[in-house]
Amino acid sequence: MSSSISPFHIAIPVHNLEKCRVFYRDILNCTEGRSSDHWVDFNFFGHQLVIHYKEKKDHTTENNAHSAVDGKHVPVPHYGVVLDWVIFIEFVKNLKNKRVNFIIEPYIRFEGLIGEQITMFFKDPSGNALEFKAFKNPEQLFSK
Repeated sequence: MSSSISPFHIAIPVHNLEKCRVFYRDILNCTEGRSSDHWVDFNFFGHQLVIHYKEKKDHTTENNAHSAVDGKHVPVPHYGVVLDWVIFIEFVKNLKNKRVNFIIEPYIRFEGLIGEQITMFFKDPSGNALEFKAFKNPEQLFSK
């Protein structure tokens, strides 16, 4: 893995700007950057995440698309960050202390194999799915 990674930029819709602002700032501990009445910038683990207000048109359904992985229903689409293993474990403790509801609780995939990783999924207050993971050996991020 390269030691110099370019930050990505992602912009996502949220139907409650203030609830999501609090979630990313206070639950995920992302530093808030620029903002307006309709969007907020965050330092998302060294990357630029922008939440944009978009009115929720259908108040009864969320995006429920899933993909079967390891017998679990992985939400699609999703986004997140690959963390260091030790940082991931501390991050999980923080999320549990803040009572985050997991879609998929933290668990280890490919244990003892190439690409061994720990992963978890949860949603923000607007229903955007996030995945965070860590590799036992970060050099195996793209290994087959």
